[in-house]
Parts: sequence; C-alpha cells; structure tokens
Amino acid sequence: MSPITSQFGHHSDALDVVDGLDLSTMTALVTGAGSGIGTETARALAAAGALVVMPVRDAAKGQAAAADITKTHPDARLELAEMDLGDIASVDRFATMFRDRHERLDILINNAGVMATPFEHTAQGFELQFGTNHLGHIALFLGVLASLKAAGSARVVALTSIGHRRSDIDLDDLNFEHREYDKWVAYGQSKTACSLFAVGVTSRYGADGILANAVHPGGIITGLQKYIPLDEQRAMGWVDDEGRTNDRFKTPSQGASTSVWAAVGPELAGVGGLYLEDCHEAPEWNAATPFSGRMAYAVDPERADALFDVSLELLS
Repeated sequence: MSPITSQFGHHSDALDVVDGLDLSTMTALVTGAGSGIGTETARALAAAGALVVMPVRDAAKGQAAAADITKTHPDARLELAEMDLGDIASVDRFATMFRDRHERLDILINNAGVMATPFEHTAQGFELQFGTNHLGHIALFLGVLASLKAAGSARVVALTSIGHRRSDIDLDDLNFEHREYDKWVAYGQSKTACSLFAVGVTSRYGADGILANAVHPGGIITGLQKYIPLDEQRAMGWVDDEGRTNDRFKTPSQGASTSVWAAVGPELAGVGGLYLEDCHEAPEWNAATPFSGRMAYAVDPERADALFDVSLELLS
C-alpha cells in the first residue's frame, strides 16, 4: 500500500490546512495551547469554527494565548481550564470537569510536553519526561474516553519527535530507577512512547470509532528548548554563532500543520496507527535521509500493546 500523502508539506501553514473546512459542529481539546505550536494548532481549529478547549498549567499564559487567537479570529470559540500533566490528580480533575461540560469530543491533540529536563519526577513519582509526555496524556485520554466514544468518529493526535530515534522504551526501567539518567535517552523514550500510544489506541479503540496517529511536527524553536543551553543548541546545529535558526526549522504555525492535518485531513479518514511528518505518512528511517523517517520500534504493535498494559498498571 502506498504511503498516505497530502497537498501540504514541510512549509505549509496550519491555517492552510483548514482553509475551506467547516468544523463548527466539532469540539477539540489541545494540550499545551498556551504557547508555541499548541497555540497555532488551537488557532487553526478555532478559525475553522471548532470549539477549542485549552487546558493549561499556566493560567496567565493560557489567557494571553486565547487573547492572541481572538485578536486574529474574533469569532473563535475558546474555553480555558487549568491542568498539569505532571500531576495525574490534576488531569483527573480536568477530565471530570470536561465530561460535565461536554457530551462529546471529536479531536484530542496531545501537544504539550517537556524536553531534555534534569532528572526530576512528577507528583506521583514518575520520571518527569515519561510521566508528563506519555503518562499524563494517557491519563487524559482515559479520562475523556467516554466523550471520544460519544463522538462516533474521533481522532487522537499524539505528538512525537525526531528525538524518538534516541531510544526505544525500556519496559523494565521506564523511570530510570536502575540505569544512569540521560536527558536525551529519557526524552527519546518518552517520544517513542507517544508514538506507540497512537498505535495502541487505534488497536484497542478503533472499533469504537477512535483512531490515533503520531505526529512529528518538525524542528521549531519554542519554549520547549528552555532546558538546553545555547552552546548545546549551537553544537547540535540548531542555531549558528550569530543565533540564527537552522534553515530546516519551521515557524510555530508551520510546525502545527501536521497536527492539524492529522486532526482533520480527509486523507486520514478511517486511518490510525501511523507516524506522520510534513503532512505525509513518514517512511522508515534510513541513513540517506537522516532528518526524516521513523524507527520500526516506534510503530511496533506488540510493543504498543505491552506499553499500554504497563501504563495502565502504573496509573492504577
């Protein structure tokens, strides 16, 4: 079967993806919508008429983002709420509130995340990157599952990263209790987990009309890099000595385009369990194209199933 493609690509803008679409009957939930590509994802969905729920950890940032969106789209329907993905109790409170207010959820975009953090832990004691990027989002998914089922045909988007290539998941030591902590290995593991989450959701809930795909948004300079010193960013080629961003990097709105396409693109109707980038289904990685593609382990059904089971145990 040929890979799924679209008319959009690396430099497409999120607003281009929704041009001409009417999402006025839909409710969307976007985590991390208080900044960066999360704000641009929410902007595009709201521009097409969707009601966009924006759970944020920082209420002031959320309010500023909502004000910026309404400045460009005065008719945007936005709903702010507080939620900390690093605290499962906070996620559960938000999910309860969401179910009380909304009968259905058509689009869930797991956008928020942390990257290359020091060795820290969430409120429940999970390694911070795995706990926030994966476990917080799977807890959210489970909390709004009834609303997704009620939609009849719902899409879930899980943001992964090219960084997933730094590490497969270690099912025996997800929280670095028995191995030396490496911030990039931990980030890679968490992003592999996000991709496997999409595979697992599709396998377990596809019959309920819920399909999930993983999205690598591309390189974007946002607040995600706050733990990475500038010298390290230079060494990795992200910026040059004058602070100019590498040409491969995208604007936040370009970075949001694949998330939005995964949420509304007609090419993906009835399709789940894929790894997407640049508004296309990504091929398996190879050395000839080192800055694109996904590792086989990131979409492995058996690993996805095992991770889903372990995640449920950790959250129980």
